[in-house]
Amino acid sequence: MDDAPRPRAPITEADVLAWLETAAAAVQAGELGATDLIDLLGELRRASAACADASDWALLAAREEGASLRQIAPVFGKGYVRAPAARLEKLHRQAQNSGQWLAILRHKQSV
Repeated sequence: MDDAPRPRAPITEADVLAWLETAAAAVQAGELGATDLIDLLGELRRASAACADASDWALLAAREEGASLRQIAPVFGKGYVRAPAARLEKLHRQAQNSGQWLAILRHKQSV
């Protein structure tokens, strides 16, 4: 591996909390109404789906790079290997590897 920094997640928990604090203050100040909040809800739902797709790609890629289910399991919580194993099984019905998953995501984006 070279000394180049690894890619970081495009958004962090801290980013989300900071945004949430700002949005909550705007609502309390009367600057965001129901229509604005519904628009935000839609944006957040789409972003959440995109994060889930990226997570699935990282799961497939980690396995391809040799990560065991036991190594991956803590990311899913409580250290159980069933969660990542079940997710991989579901993903493998659609794509056999991270490259195929990325191609599916590109296709979804272009449609």
